[in-house]
Amino acid sequence: MHFTLHLTNDCNMACAYCYVNRSRLQSMSFATAYRAVDLAAALTPRGDSAGIIFFGGEPLLYKELIYETIAYANWKEKRAGCYFHYKVTTNGLLLDEAFLEYSRRNNLFIALSHDGIQAAHDRYRRDIKGRGTYKTLAEKAQMLLAARPYAPALMTVNPDTAQYFAESVEHLYRLGFRYLICSLNYAAAWQEDELATLAGEYRRLAAFYYRLTLAEEKFYLSPFEVKISSHINHKTYCRERCELGMKQLSVAPDGRLYPCVQFVGDDNYALGDVYAGVNEKKREQLYRQNEKEKETCRECAVRSAATISAAA
Repeated sequence: MHFTLHLTNDCNMACAYCYVNRSRLQSMSFATAYRAVDLAAALTPRGDSAGIIFFGGEPLLYKELIYETIAYANWKEKRAGCYFHYKVTTNGLLLDEAFLEYSRRNNLFIALSHDGIQAAHDRYRRDIKGRGTYKTLAEKAQMLLAARPYAPALMTVNPDTAQYFAESVEHLYRLGFRYLICSLNYAAAWQEDELATLAGEYRRLAAFYYRLTLAEEKFYLSPFEVKISSHINHKTYCRERCELGMKQLSVAPDGRLYPCVQFVGDDNYALGDVYAGVNEKKREQLYRQNEKEKETCRECAVRSAATISAAA
């Protein structure tokens, strides 16, 4: 299971598609972080491993909190009989050699948010003064890959940047990234012409993926890898679903628990807190609610085709 610690809702960037509520500055205390580790240890069977993920806002604004939390978790695992592994998701602007050296010593995995070529990246990923961050990030990305060659890049694709999707993936590959996780901005208002553009980009990506596979290049591209795995395991496209609150819990800066990073701060999805523990009844209720198929999905052509393919 993974425990995502939202260290702060503060950030040194102002990405246009960001869903984090920054109307009131919040930051996690050392005490709350320690209690989150305690809860993770309590919910992890002896001998098993749990992930501690540092998230934001921008978590590198609170490097000292990361250091102290990992130190506490290393101390805790010796007494609880479980094991922790660590990851931080960052915009990269505050990466430096000292932090990268720390990440190597403590096996802290680093994921970098990067939207690809400059036209795509700077469209949304800007600093608080409205300036694009592509050029600043270029040096940081090379620094990261030199220290952690398998660090993943996390890309968000928007309707007006879909035209750059394939080019951006190839660009990140040329930079040295071998692990790419690409997500669509599902909250955006996608139009038919933008979806048609997206379909064409997927065809370009398929050709690129195919060439790399034939060349036996080590390369991971989500969502392709996920879909291939789903097909091999005879799961339909639409039966892929998040395990809402079951495989990961998000911890807000004030210690409240949520089933997903996108629900942090929404009281309708609160599942308890790090002090009182998880409200298991509420967690099960949300999971079952998420499991129900939406009416709009029942006549979907993609659903039908996927079901027929799986049955065959």
